Amino acid sequence: MDLANQALFPTVFSQSTSCIPILNGSNFSEWKERLTFTLGCMDIDLAFREDMPPKKLYERWERSNRLSLLLIQNHISRKIRGSIPDCKTAKEFLTAVEEQFVSSKKALASTLISRFASLKYNDNGGIREHIMELRDIAAQLKSLEVDMSETFLVHFVLNSLPMEYAPFKISYNTHTEKWTMNQLLAMCVDEEQRIK
Repeated sequence: MDLANQALFPTVFSQSTSCIPILNGSNFSEWKERLTFTLGCMDIDLAFREDMPPKKLYERWERSNRLSLLLIQNHISRKIRGSIPDCKTAKEFLTAVEEQFVSSKKALASTLISRFASLKYNDNGGIREHIMELRDIAAQLKSLEVDMSETFLVHFVLNSLPMEYAPFKISYNTHTEKWTMNQLLAMCVDEEQRIK
């Protein structure tokens, strides 16, 4: 790193890391997503992308590893940090942190399934927001290895709509073609405008 970049690095480092929340036990997914994004943007994620390299590349890798470890450790609540074993590499440390949250994934999946199953459109925020929220929950569930087909999602969205959409649902059920989520979204927005 040249002298000019060395002088700017502490400021850039501080500003870039301010978007990473402190890991507190209930925000692991958001924490990890923002952490890995920030490490990549700061170009100090080499220690995650490559195992320890040969001597000629070691200095850059070691710097990446050291800064990544510091960044991760400083964005974990002290209560959680104490339960994580010491590790020599940032990659090992992040794996150790992830292992602390494995059972949380099951609980999160259950919570998301309950939320998904109970969502009904209530005219607050519009139909687009309702469908996008259902799609977001479905995407989160997919990342937790709880898959649902697009056809299921289309039917679920239709079933979550109130009585005002009954003719719209009948229309879908009488047509032979299946809609994609994007088609359903567009048609629901049109139907919402027609109803209002």
